[in-house]
Amino acid sequence: MLERRLLDYLLVYIQEGKCVFNVEGKDYFLSEGDFCLVQPNELVTLKGTTKTITPFAHMDFFYNQNRELSFPTKAGQTNLSEFQHLMQPKLNEFPEVTIPVHFQPEQPIQFRDTFLKMIGHWQTCDTLGLIEAQNLGSELIYSIMKKYGNYTPPSHIGPEDFNWITSYFSFHLSENITIKDMAKRARLSPSRFSTLFREHFGKSPYQYLLQLRIEHAEELLLNSPLKLHQIAEYCGFADAQHFSKSFKKMTSKTPGSYRKHFQ
Repeated sequence: MLERRLLDYLLVYIQEGKCVFNVEGKDYFLSEGDFCLVQPNELVTLKGTTKTITPFAHMDFFYNQNRELSFPTKAGQTNLSEFQHLMQPKLNEFPEVTIPVHFQPEQPIQFRDTFLKMIGHWQTCDTLGLIEAQNLGSELIYSIMKKYGNYTPPSHIGPEDFNWITSYFSFHLSENITIKDMAKRARLSPSRFSTLFREHFGKSPYQYLLQLRIEHAEELLLNSPLKLHQIAEYCGFADAQHFSKSFKKMTSKTPGSYRKHFQ
């Protein structure tokens, strides 16, 4: 097969048989069960050494407003200078990522099934199928980058890096939220997370979460007929006694007297 360069990504699964991918002058001998990823602007040729079945997908990983003008290149197309505006960025040009052409997924069977499912949805050409195919494609590239990326936690964290905290707390008020879980989400150690959290919000994560829980309890006390044990559960307290004790400590009123006073 004649060589060509790509505008996009070519992801291939060797379902049956054996073949040779030559990418940028290097041969990769692939057989049943192997995966191959050819990145944009790489020179590639493919030769089947036996009868093969090789499901494949041309994929874009980055948004391009001219995407509708892009296309899978054909054999012999090696000079893509006039199509640079359609060229996808290359993952291996990012300093923290090095993905080999012949790569090994963390979970090969799951990766294979997701890949084939993505192709199946794409071939349906219906709206929901195309959206599902896009979601599955994102899942595939995420798993590849997670394995072959060398990511380090940021040494500095700015105010915007805590923007998720309030909504995260609000959606999980009834759950047992730990410092360890939040620190992991922020990609920091628990002690470092607590220090930066206090600098940003002026109080500890526990105090901030407790304040949100009490504020939500106040709203439920005034605007719902819920009993105290139900409010305690919705607001993440262990039981009604724990709720009452915490509520009084912060508001100087018991939940019952608060409800009676303001209603």
